[in-house]
Formats: sequence, structure tokens, C-alpha cells
Amino acid sequence: MAAVTSCTTSEAGVVVTESTSSAAAAAPGADAPPPHIANLLPGMPPPLSPTDMYAANRELSASVADHRPLVYVPNSQSHTVSVIDPNTFQVIDTFPAGGQEPQHVVPSYDMQTLYITNDLPIGGGSLRPIDPRTGLPGEPFPVRDPYNMYYTPDGRFALVVAEADRSLDFYDPQTWQKVHSLSVPDCAGIDHMDFTADGRFGLASCEFIGRMQVFDVAERKLVKSIDLAGGRSGKPQDVKLSPDGRTFYVADMAAGGLYVFDALTFESKGFVPTGDGAHGLYITRDSKQMLVTNRHEGSISVWDFGENRLVHKWSVPGGGSPDMGNLSADGRVFWASGRHHGEVYAIDIVEWKLLARIPVGRGPHGLTIWPQPGRYSTGHTGVMR
Repeated sequence: MAAVTSCTTSEAGVVVTESTSSAAAAAPGADAPPPHIANLLPGMPPPLSPTDMYAANRELSASVADHRPLVYVPNSQSHTVSVIDPNTFQVIDTFPAGGQEPQHVVPSYDMQTLYITNDLPIGGGSLRPIDPRTGLPGEPFPVRDPYNMYYTPDGRFALVVAEADRSLDFYDPQTWQKVHSLSVPDCAGIDHMDFTADGRFGLASCEFIGRMQVFDVAERKLVKSIDLAGGRSGKPQDVKLSPDGRTFYVADMAAGGLYVFDALTFESKGFVPTGDGAHGLYITRDSKQMLVTNRHEGSISVWDFGENRLVHKWSVPGGGSPDMGNLSADGRVFWASGRHHGEVYAIDIVEWKLLARIPVGRGPHGLTIWPQPGRYSTGHTGVMR
């Protein structure tokens, strides 16, 4: 049956095409799973809800019950990690990152270790583990060019995003032996990613060329390249799957907004302006909204999934550069690094007020607040499912 599409225009001014073919595909039986989760990646835990990929992200797992509530901030230009007590808003520790230019603090798939990704020197690089029970770092070990890191949804591989090498490197997360390198020669600045609801495909951003790459997780091969409108002038950043599993959102720092893609076909569904320097994407605990950090203009936009539009914009008082971060376990406080201001913001997103701006090192980047609710981590700064 051919797909039937219709067009609607949201209040944000984005033209969106909506496919009705997926409803037809689910018609054979009332109990048939929706098409986006009908054929899960083997070994991947099935979603708790077929309509909410983040349904597990409201309660802390018993496996993290003894983990210290702390905020870990990698300072890329200072080559250090600042540790913040989220209750007092005070920096309680600062230690060497174990390498040069730490970019992100990444929770492991099983949520039992945090890893600092150090992507310099060129031709080198390292990971430094942190014990989340104590907040203390272990010994760094060599891993080539880990700008960012994710985990395949089945937990089988750690996916090192080797930006300078233009490669996605699949590692055994226990032995840290490289199993496979997926070359992405046409993806300058491979950067962030997220996975389809069935875990079978990943959508990755190419920051320096205005392009997206789709890869098959199980086959470890590229399947599609998508040039964004504007091509080389674009700078795609964070990628996030919608709660219903049917849409990908891609923040673009140069375009100043969100590109929208169908998560089943990877076809473009439009563009939403959010603000100058759109960068990080974060789903709220109730799965109803998504925060968008606009780094250049110092603001945060709020996208409402039910209303299919932007419903709010808040600016950091006195200016700032909100970049990467995450929500507190209860979902009330958004923690974000101030990339160009050497500080961290704690923002109450219920009353929309700044609780604290905390001085840290130079170039704070992919901070993680831990522990996070969820069953497993797909990496980055705590993308949980």
C-alpha cells in the first residue's frame, strides 16, 4: 500500500508532512506492535510502552541506589573535571581528566561506571573511569579519539565517536578491545547520535559539513546520507528520538533550530527555528516536552510534543552559553554547562528561574548529573531508556 501524506502548519511556522501508512501497517491485528518496534534489535530490552520510549526514565533503578548524587563537569580547555554537589551548588572536587580536552562524561550501558572522554592528543586519546559510588576517578586507559561515546541499545558495544578519524569505532565494553571500525569519510565532524525505537538504526550528525548519516547497528554499515538544507553552512549537533518513536529532532547550531525527520523513513519533515546556536536536546521526565539549549544567544526553548510547537523560551539572566547537560533525577532542575563562560547553570524548569551559576574550569562541555532514572544508558551525557 502506498503511503498517504498530508501537510499541516504548526504555530511555530514549520511545515510538517505526516504519514498515515504506519497506521495501515499496524492494521492486521489489534495486538500487533507498532511498526517502529515490531522488529527489535536482538538483545535490546523492549520499551516499557509502545508509545513512550522514555517511560522507564521516571524512577531510579535499584542498581544505582548507592551512587552519590553529583554533577560531573568536563572542562575541555582546563583538562580537568569539576564535581558539584547538587544540593549545595558547590564545587567539592576538581581532578585531572586523565588526558587532554575532555569532552563528555558518559554513563556506561549498565550504569555502573562513568567515563571521561579525552580526545587529544591527535592520534591518541583516553577514557578515565569514575566510580559513581564514590565520585572518584580511576586510572585512564588508551582509547583512540573518543570525542563522544554511545552504547548500542543491546549493550553489546561501546560506540566511540572518533571525530578526527571520521570513524565510529565499536569496542567490547568489558575488555576495551576494538572490534570494528565503521569509516564515515563523508561525515566531517561526526558528533552526536540517537537510535531508532527498535534499536536497529542510528542517526548521527556531521557537524562540519551539514549532513546526517544513518547506519545499521547490527550490520555495522552505512545505509543513508542526508544533506541538510544549506549543506555545508549547517552545523548539526544533538539528535533526539521523540517519545513516540516516530520522529527524530536534530539541533543545528548554524541554522538556529531543529531539523525534523521521520524516524521510520528518515525523510525530512521540516525545520523549526528555536534560537541562535541550537545545540542540546533533553526530554522532560513526563515525556511531554523537550528542552533545546540555544548556546549563542544564551536561551532555552521548550518544544511541546502534544501541541507540536514551541511553547516557551527562557534566557539566562545576564547572559550565558548553555550547552550540554541533563535533568535532575526528579526532573525539576536542568543542569547545563556554560561553554563560553566557564560556569554551570542550575535552572528550575517548573518556575523557570536560575537557582545558581557555578564557576568551574575553562570550556565546560558535556556535563552529567548522576544518578539518572532508567534501565540502561545509550551514552552521551546520560541518554536513558
